[in-house]
Amino acid sequence: MRRLAAILIRSFLQGLLILCPIAITAYIIYLVFDRVDSIIPSVPRGLGFVIVVFCVTMIGWLGTRFFLGRMMIEAFDHLLEHTPGIKYLYTSVKDVMDSFVGDKKRFNKPVWVCINHNPETWRIGFLTQTDMAHLGLQGRVAVYLPHAYAISGYVIIADAKSIKPITKMNAAEAMKFAVSGGIANLDELHKTHKG
Repeated sequence: MRRLAAILIRSFLQGLLILCPIAITAYIIYLVFDRVDSIIPSVPRGLGFVIVVFCVTMIGWLGTRFFLGRMMIEAFDHLLEHTPGIKYLYTSVKDVMDSFVGDKKRFNKPVWVCINHNPETWRIGFLTQTDMAHLGLQGRVAVYLPHAYAISGYVIIADAKSIKPITKMNAAEAMKFAVSGGIANLDELHKTHKG
């Protein structure tokens, strides 16, 4: 009887391990869809989502393809960057968005950072500034260290000698490895990097 109970409990936990990532992903997709869809009230369900995605796509297209669209976006950008109080929030959000998805991606140089020499301890990070001499820190670099299981991290200033470029992973694989807490399947990352 105990053996049957152990098998049932183990199977239940295994089922949770299989279903939880699927359920959490589906729930997050649902939340995003629902929030975006509710931006435009009084339209049939789903149509608000389509309208918002279409409008965002059109703004992106017009802002990058046409001179007048670019001018309008740059003028609005200039206005927000120079409005007291708003400029700090706007420029911070803009810089973060540009770092991840813009034309000026900054998290594209994954590195190993030696954060302790005895015992030797390394962390995965992203080189964000290759020279800190303008701040009086010769021979130093800035490295962003992401937190595991969070959309956050912190910046450290490290000796340039304590940095090694990561050559066996691209930036996306390195971020996946860091954010997963180092439990990302390295064999899968290695196959992806080779292929």
